[in-house]
Amino acid sequence: MQFGICNLSTIAVRLEPTNQSEMISQILFGEHFKVLEQRKKWSKIRIAFDNYEGWIDNKQYIEISEDNYNAVNASYKFLSGELIDFIADQNDDLIPVSLGVTLPFYKNKVFKLNESIFTYEGTTFTGIKSKESLIKTAFMYLNTPYLWGGKTPFGIDCSGFTQMVYKLCGYKLLRDASQQATQGEVLSFIEESEPGDLAFFDDNEGIITHVGIIMKDNYIIHAYGKVRIDRLDHSGIYNIDSKRHTHKLRVIKKII
Repeated sequence: MQFGICNLSTIAVRLEPTNQSEMISQILFGEHFKVLEQRKKWSKIRIAFDNYEGWIDNKQYIEISEDNYNAVNASYKFLSGELIDFIADQNDDLIPVSLGVTLPFYKNKVFKLNESIFTYEGTTFTGIKSKESLIKTAFMYLNTPYLWGGKTPFGIDCSGFTQMVYKLCGYKLLRDASQQATQGEVLSFIEESEPGDLAFFDDNEGIITHVGIIMKDNYIIHAYGKVRIDRLDHSGIYNIDSKRHTHKLRVIKKII
């Protein structure tokens, strides 16, 4: 089996091995993965963080050894803490990166991908944060435009938003809303929830298609058109701008 790591700011993970296929997720700089299948131009991968699978362009990552893959897995995690910043390689070439990229083996503003040395001088997230930190972190993405499969402040989807907020605070969520709904403890009523808990919403077929982060006083922050704040009640999300319910509440989960 082969292994790889992302050495670009953000790359698309696609449903099928073609540029015309839909983007189902993104890999950010420093994220590592297993290569399940390799073709001439495309590789099917499984991302280490959440076991999500999809296809990426062979030109958009570098191979690493199994030992390096395992070492990255076991290393203490540092994530970039700036909305946008730059990483400098050993030739002083700059790579733009966004909030939440991984900095493998980071120490004293320096880290490595394979044998290449990089420098990052911005703020970082590391360790497990308090539950109260989730809302403060979520606000960093406020007004980010909605993008199917997106995971950055330049475009994000509903479950990418919740996953990245939790990741920055030291917790693991799966990638899709329906997958995240399998995690945590079910709460019976909104009144039992705390800021940072997750609310899930389903469609007319009962399939969970949306997720948001509960705030205090019956508000919710979620990605719908953009990352926005709306009202939450027992029916679902009440959109403050359109003055109507846009999502039907299915379940509330306490993750931490």
